Amino acid sequence: MPVFTEHSSSSRDLRVLPSFAPPLPRLAPPFKRDDKDEEKYEVVVVGAGPAGLMLTLLLSRYGLTSTSLLSIDTKPSTQKTGQADGLQPRTLEVLKTLGLSTEIENEACQMWQFAFWNPSSDPEKVIERTSVVPEIIPPARFRYEATIHQGRVERIMETDLMSYSERGILRNTEVVDVGIDEDGDAEFPVRVSMVTIVDGVRVGKTVRAKHVVGADGAHSVVRRCMGLSLEGESLDHIWGVVDVVVETDFPDIRRRCAIHSPAGSVMVIPRERISTGEYLTRLYVQVPGVVEEGDQMLDGGEDGKSGDARQRRSKITLEGILKQAADAIKPYSLCAKEDAVDWWAAYQIGQRVSPEFIVNDSKGVARVFIVGDACHTHSPKAGQGMNVSMMDSYNLAWKLIYHINGLAPEPSGPSPTPLLETYQTERHEIAQQLIDFDRKFSTMFSGQMGATEGLTQEEFQQAFKLGNGFTSGCGVEYPENMLVIRDELDDGVEGRRSNPIQGTEYISGVLRPGRRLLNVRLLRHADGWQRDIHDDIPSTGRFRILCLTSTDLLDRRSVSVQTLKEVALLEAQFPKSTVELIILHPRLHRSFEWKDVPACVKQQAEMRFYDGSALDNAYSIYGVDPAHGALVVVRPDGYVGVVACLDDVQRVGGYLKQCIRTVSGN
Repeated sequence: MPVFTEHSSSSRDLRVLPSFAPPLPRLAPPFKRDDKDEEKYEVVVVGAGPAGLMLTLLLSRYGLTSTSLLSIDTKPSTQKTGQADGLQPRTLEVLKTLGLSTEIENEACQMWQFAFWNPSSDPEKVIERTSVVPEIIPPARFRYEATIHQGRVERIMETDLMSYSERGILRNTEVVDVGIDEDGDAEFPVRVSMVTIVDGVRVGKTVRAKHVVGADGAHSVVRRCMGLSLEGESLDHIWGVVDVVVETDFPDIRRRCAIHSPAGSVMVIPRERISTGEYLTRLYVQVPGVVEEGDQMLDGGEDGKSGDARQRRSKITLEGILKQAADAIKPYSLCAKEDAVDWWAAYQIGQRVSPEFIVNDSKGVARVFIVGDACHTHSPKAGQGMNVSMMDSYNLAWKLIYHINGLAPEPSGPSPTPLLETYQTERHEIAQQLIDFDRKFSTMFSGQMGATEGLTQEEFQQAFKLGNGFTSGCGVEYPENMLVIRDELDDGVEGRRSNPIQGTEYISGVLRPGRRLLNVRLLRHADGWQRDIHDDIPSTGRFRILCLTSTDLLDRRSVSVQTLKEVALLEAQFPKSTVELIILHPRLHRSFEWKDVPACVKQQAEMRFYDGSALDNAYSIYGVDPAHGALVVVRPDGYVGVVACLDDVQRVGGYLKQCIRTVSGN
């Protein structure tokens, strides 16, 4: 006999979200396709590697359905062997905000230390460990680099994509041509011709799109069809790379190592555990004597000597790579376990970047974008390929959906799509910084310690440390633009507002527009949950106003109370749920209850109201004086957009109105 009676709503399943938030609101007219017309999409993504999958997943989570979003790839499935293998702390932070990091955290190899091995003055030792440093130097939620096969990262994202997309990725599909044809359809001006293999038969068709994103790699068809090029150079160094289970007595085989020996250079990258219970190791091995000085061997297929490059690389064998590694690691032994070579390849170091990441139509509307390897290529040893590529898409996705959904404000300047153009401004700068760093780091790594160029152990270590903020993703800083307002707040002159931020240790968390918001641990007032602030800025496409109230919070006539009321009114001026409020308070002189703070705190931020000093001292880390507080706008991609004094709600409102269309209170 039942002891209770159960009732449930028939709409229960409709109320269970597959993600952290509902799709973004749409102010633009709904997208409808007329089946009588040519097949049309709002966005076509070409390529489903890490960059393409990141973009497709985000656009799907933001609300684009399979009716309006098409993602295609030439491969029949996710990557099976080789390619990228490292995820940096900032990338892990982003995957955490997507709820996709758990498997990687549990199964990837976590690299916490970097060992430097150099020639020894003792001839019997040959090489010796000269130092061990942290793999990640800047503060981060993840203090390690995770190594895991690119295909597994792709599979995690594609599996999640199927919660939002009916079609997923259209595979076995090759793009053969892309062009802008405004005469045929000015609203859907980009024509994409493709061929899909269906049951062994090639089936061609052409679709139209408002926007196309080329995430199709270094040999990008989208880039070529748009007349864009990769500009740069290749260095005169050939490297072999192999993923293998090794048998060795080398003591640091499970640490990341830079080995400079009399026989050459090797980089050791420990990899994840595989199904046999054994652990993979990736070896990057410099192969001497294959490339002659001055040879240009570009991989992109856009250089007249690329055929010669392929011919020279074809001389490299797996046996040669393993022998060179074994010679460089002496007096220690190293060999591949029988039948345990997973993948190997040969490549030449090359650093190239496209001058333009965007192609506009005749009216200046941004129509075609390139991301990832389609717009920048570099060596793999800095561990940036998969990371920078996904961060390109992470930067572009929310801007693209704001434009498509009509959430971006009407342009006030000469450009019809100023929000979209910030993708070029921000990501091209990062790509160029990557190229410059990679050129320096690769040249140093390929050099000999004590050689004529004067490379020393100390110089190489210093280059690693200085570049760590960039390579980890934690020190990335976007230049000033409409989304990064960094004008001097004040220098103490009478009549000018004071800067609420103290200090310049930005890599350690001091707030600076253009840099990511560092994660801190907070204590939630509502339930006592010890929580990471990054968990309150998930990747849902929303802006956040971070209000760091001052010590006067419990005074009903205080600046903090007045600011909270004004911010609540400001939030209501924008489309519902596009702006969220996060409130922190410093250490106060007494305990308090909900009735002691403004009603708007519980109404609009009940589960985002925190003690900012009970765990980490957020005020100290962010460079905010508890006696004065501050206001901060965090963009949908987790970067700080603007900082204001606690009473300067007008500055915050002005910034948001540049980014989001208002619905009231203009």
